[in-house]
Amino acid sequence: MTALDVERAIHTVFRMEAARLIAGLTRVVRDVGLAEELAQDALVAALEHWPSEGVPDNPGAWLMTTAKRRALDELRRGKRLTRKHEELGHELEADALAERAGVVQKLDEKLDDEVGDDLLRLLFIACHPILPTEARVALTLRLLGGLTTDEIARAFLTPEPTIAQRIVRAKRSLAEARVPFEMPRSAALAERLSSVLGVIYLIFNEGYSATAGDDLMRPSLCEDALRLGRILAELASNEPEVHGLVALMELQASRTLARVGASGEAILLLEQNRGRWDQLLIRRGLLALGRAEQLGGAEGPYALQAAIAACHARARTAEATDWAQIAALYARLVVATQSPIVELNRAVAVAMAEGPQAGLCIIDALVQEPALASYHLLPSVRGDLLEKLGRRAEAAQQFERAASLTKNVRERAVLLGRASACRDGA
Repeated sequence: MTALDVERAIHTVFRMEAARLIAGLTRVVRDVGLAEELAQDALVAALEHWPSEGVPDNPGAWLMTTAKRRALDELRRGKRLTRKHEELGHELEADALAERAGVVQKLDEKLDDEVGDDLLRLLFIACHPILPTEARVALTLRLLGGLTTDEIARAFLTPEPTIAQRIVRAKRSLAEARVPFEMPRSAALAERLSSVLGVIYLIFNEGYSATAGDDLMRPSLCEDALRLGRILAELASNEPEVHGLVALMELQASRTLARVGASGEAILLLEQNRGRWDQLLIRRGLLALGRAEQLGGAEGPYALQAAIAACHARARTAEATDWAQIAALYARLVVATQSPIVELNRAVAVAMAEGPQAGLCIIDALVQEPALASYHLLPSVRGDLLEKLGRRAEAAQQFERAASLTKNVRERAVLLGRASACRDGA
């Protein structure tokens, strides 16, 4: 193995192990910023030692042991946290004794349990409600997604210094608030879990339908969100909405290859080649939805959205879609969320089930909704229904308004194209 191969291996291992390292170190030092610094120190040590000594049999354990030793040195230098100093010393001694006693397997099992708990705690910290939403997203992708600051910045089309500042401020806020490294108490668990799920879904949505830029999708963000969701589903296996969110993301992600044309143009759901839908992701999504329903979470917002996605996934052709069932599911989702965006989606389903005029009646009631004032999909959907009703001049105005509101280049081109077609045919 060449030096370049070793360096690549080190970075690959670190990316895989970073979240576990930071989570385990945060449990010890109780400071997520310091934990990340120690993990980076371990990476530097690997870059120094592995090229000459070779990659160890258990690289993750090597990195963790090295980071813990650095933590011990840090605590000694700072002459602080005496109790933590002693705990860490005892932990390192126990690891060494266990290895000498030949009980590595039992130690690994114990560490696996701790790692699961630590990752879950770290996820709850990164998504803590005291942080602004954009800070939660950046910190989650940094600590648990393994993305660099530059990668996060590029994914969200945000300047790298802005992302770096968000991460630094988030760590500082957590430290100043002395957020404990523990699972929330039962009273706060629902709120904190909702925050975690919201952050993961926000990451997925930005990947699935990019809000700005030249590309319709950023698949890598979808993959990051799915990975985080799957981890959370393993760690919080009895929470139905966790499985509901995973189901929704799996089912939505199954359409990725069919959503974008050869030139990067958007392909609408009813026009997609369903043969390109990923059947493995569909099966995984349906299994996750079944798990959510078995746990009593059928009426949860994510489970209801997953049930809607499942209706599309089960339809072999666009014509076979059960729009009446989808409209009924959206009605239940409106009750669960009280969201005008969900009501807009219900209007689309009603239009498909009962005709465009029925959908337009719902949309017309949303025109004065403040939350939708700058939401480009409201005039976009309204334009679509007006076009179907033969009101082409009005439809063109709506498509042009939608184009002026979107920041995505691909969407803008499609909307302006539809506006032009309506004016030509008016």
